[in-house]
Amino acid sequence: MTYTNILYEKKGHILVLAINRPKALNALNAETLNELDDAIQKAKDDDEIRAIVLTGVGEKAFVAGADIGEIVGLDRVSGEAFSRRGQELFLTIENLGKPVIAAVNGFALGGGCELAMACTIRIASTNASFGQPEVKLGLIPGYGGTQRLTRLVGKSNAMQMMLTGEIISAQRAYEIGLVSKIVSPDALMQAAEKLASKIISMGPLAVAASIELVNKVYEEPQLSDGLRREANLFGAICATEDAKEGTSAFLEKRKAAFKGK
Repeated sequence: MTYTNILYEKKGHILVLAINRPKALNALNAETLNELDDAIQKAKDDDEIRAIVLTGVGEKAFVAGADIGEIVGLDRVSGEAFSRRGQELFLTIENLGKPVIAAVNGFALGGGCELAMACTIRIASTNASFGQPEVKLGLIPGYGGTQRLTRLVGKSNAMQMMLTGEIISAQRAYEIGLVSKIVSPDALMQAAEKLASKIISMGPLAVAASIELVNKVYEEPQLSDGLRREANLFGAICATEDAKEGTSAFLEKRKAAFKGK
């Protein structure tokens, strides 16, 4: 697929994906979702890609939301299909098995906030802002916002953001746990790529298993179920070449050479 609305750049084992609709504040229209879906699937199947940095082109917006022009004529059936399309893509991103780091510059509103929340980790520039302002349009979040925001920041904070439609600063997002780090705008991509580089120096199978286990926490509210899954995956990881290499390297005081096997 030829991309019109996203930029796809491989930097060694890191893929930089950028939503490229700056005149529309990088709003997510159907074409952009299709391109992003294709790019994510391509990255999933590319063994050379070990981590993804996802951002938006320009300083004004990461993604300012969904394309309202595509929402205005929706009815019950088409509205549900519209919501499920975004939900499925964002679930793919969340469960990719490779870390996806959101480098948030400017507005991350509506679908943009939902996209950031589907990523593994979020880093924000000081000029970033976040919100689920759908109620101002008589709508609700439809790409997973009601679920992920509550899980990330707690019921009270999520309710306030969604029911008032308020837009919060990067500092406030950091305070409530929506983002893990704030940097200056000119340091954003460097910080995101540095984090990605640090993660890909670890055992890739262990990284994927950790992502899976953390994502399953809210699907299995019983601690005993989560512990059972953890033990199962721990055993599976122990049998890998990477685990043997990592433990041997530690004992031999050398750098591990992981192969993802």
